[in-house]
Amino acid sequence: MADPKEKFFRHFQAEITLIQDEIDSLAAMSPIGGERQTGIDKVLAGISRLSNEVMDATDFIPSYDQRAYSQAIKALTEKLNVMTGKLGPKSRFQFKSRNTGATATHSQAAPDLRIHRPWGSDGSQDVEDTTNEVADVETRDAVGVLPAISSTKNYNEELSRSDSVGGVRKPSFSTAKNIAISDHRGLHIMLPSTASRATSSGSLTNLARCIVDMTVPTSAGAPFAGLVLKNIKHSLIIAGHVAGPAHLTSIEDSIIVVAARQVRMHDCKNVQVYLHCTSHPIIEDCSKVAFAPLPSYYVNESTTPETNQWDKVDDFKWLKDTASPNWSILPEKHRVQGDVWENTVCGKASMSTDDILRELLILTPTGMAFPDEATT
Repeated sequence: MADPKEKFFRHFQAEITLIQDEIDSLAAMSPIGGERQTGIDKVLAGISRLSNEVMDATDFIPSYDQRAYSQAIKALTEKLNVMTGKLGPKSRFQFKSRNTGATATHSQAAPDLRIHRPWGSDGSQDVEDTTNEVADVETRDAVGVLPAISSTKNYNEELSRSDSVGGVRKPSFSTAKNIAISDHRGLHIMLPSTASRATSSGSLTNLARCIVDMTVPTSAGAPFAGLVLKNIKHSLIIAGHVAGPAHLTSIEDSIIVVAARQVRMHDCKNVQVYLHCTSHPIIEDCSKVAFAPLPSYYVNESTTPETNQWDKVDDFKWLKDTASPNWSILPEKHRVQGDVWENTVCGKASMSTDDILRELLILTPTGMAFPDEATT
């Protein structure tokens, strides 16, 4: 079991990568309807939260590491300023980086520490490059919103009113910049190959009793750059392939199938995750989460067993030496069998969405069945 310093280091590096990816994705978000503003607010909240976590960990983190962590957080702030400075004109308030040339000797105000040290041999932000880049834009606003007129089709509206073919809806997303599916109940959705034009980012939010399969557009050379799954209950989500991070938040009584570089789970309960992940999966504030390897039906050349760390789970709310009670390995006898993925999940004319979910034991009177025999 890793000691607290090592575990926090992995947590911090994962958070840094996550926030950087969120900053990079801001440019692909629409300024219409507050989508980009919501993304910026999320980044700001993440930076603040990470700063507080560093300060809370001072009891077991050496002072040198504290300075390095604080300098990395400062680099994130500068990177956000650069990105938002490019995206829009001035707005009602600013988020500035102060005194970029100064050097701090204490770690009490984490976001503003000035330790000019490149951070992260794993490809995370280089402080010197960021400082140079931000010099002429640090006074620009962090939350500018560009006025624009969008001609993108409302695919969620189309999904709500369209007639299904064989019980399955297949929205093209051919004119969309990203895939965003939200606020649906009882739908079976399968994305066709035309949706590969919109995989710069993806989000599934506020779904109940749904089946969503995004395998086809993300498996043939067009994986999501990043994916967000949030507020999902009693559903089966086959998320496909994600080149960057996949964030799973507030998911209950559901099955998730995903291949991603990084997987983060927050506030999830009673979830089975069939996973290919090239880094340690991370859970936080979760309970009754069971992991299994990605089914062979969804494996391609980018998901070799040798790179899969699906069972190397880190629980950042369980720092004890004993195994975390919040997650387990799903026993083979409780896993969905291969023919079900290929023949049932893909849609049967004789079965409704609820019928398929019941066959997978997702819809039961007491919620999704969770195997008591599962062990870490």
